[in-house]
Amino acid sequence: MKKYGFGVDIGGTTCKIGLFEMTGVLMEKWEIPTRKENDGENILPDVAASIATKMVEREISKTDIQGIGIGVPGPVTSEGVVMRCVNLGWDVINVAKDMTERTGFYVKVGNDANVAALGEMWQGGAKGQKDVVMVTLGTGVGGGVIVDGKIVTGSKGAGGEIGHVTIREEETESCNCGRKGCLEQYASATGIVRMAKQKLEQTTKKTSLRDMNPLTAKDIFDAAKAGDAVADSIVENMTEILGAALANIACVVNPEVFVIGGGVSKAGSIITDRVKKYFNEKTFHACRDAHFELATLGNDAGMYGCVQMILE
Repeated sequence: MKKYGFGVDIGGTTCKIGLFEMTGVLMEKWEIPTRKENDGENILPDVAASIATKMVEREISKTDIQGIGIGVPGPVTSEGVVMRCVNLGWDVINVAKDMTERTGFYVKVGNDANVAALGEMWQGGAKGQKDVVMVTLGTGVGGGVIVDGKIVTGSKGAGGEIGHVTIREEETESCNCGRKGCLEQYASATGIVRMAKQKLEQTTKKTSLRDMNPLTAKDIFDAAKAGDAVADSIVENMTEILGAALANIACVVNPEVFVIGGGVSKAGSIITDRVKKYFNEKTFHACRDAHFELATLGNDAGMYGCVQMILE
């Protein structure tokens, strides 16, 4: 008898929901709006109702469901308690308990970056590996650390917050977290643009970046690939910073593979090749055999990882 699971990736705008066979086959995916009003009180009822509707449509009985996995953009404990999630309007909430009461199913909950890492380990860029670090380069920098096939959650659910590793003590501008000098300020899409604007103020060299308004991270990488020296120097700076950060992380968890995901990763091998070069220069010698791969599941990684959690 086939068993099924639901993977739910809750974002600030939409909730992405996938119906999976527990072998890892995505059967169907859809989205519902994330209703954040009134401290996000409608989010979990809406998800539960959407899952119930899909089961009726697909004529799937409750006994065929192995569980529901849920990813949220905030710290989550191993018991499924979300330790405050500003993007959803939540304070401390036991999502696992709430959803089990609403649906009657086994529920596992994880941080969105962590479950994306699990998804890439299960069916994506790190398939076949058990020691993985995933770095998501988007508006911010997220991370997920997997050791021996298990996510490193930490005591307060903040394990894998790679974006908030301190990189530069001398930084004068603040990160979104309130601190200064975080990796996110240099390796995220917004961080790369911030560094580019600083560079343009400091140099008189000719560059196509001056003609781009608004300037985006994609513009910078495209210009670097086209031979723009100023853009190339910005990419070099960003990849050196990221390579150094990952070199330090490797000394703690010694992964087999680093998976680079998020919107910025669409730039491709210009990131992985250069990050690997700086990583090998700066890390402990026993860590230098780590592989660098691009994420392959895209926006579906979180849903895949949510279902993988049910298998643990």
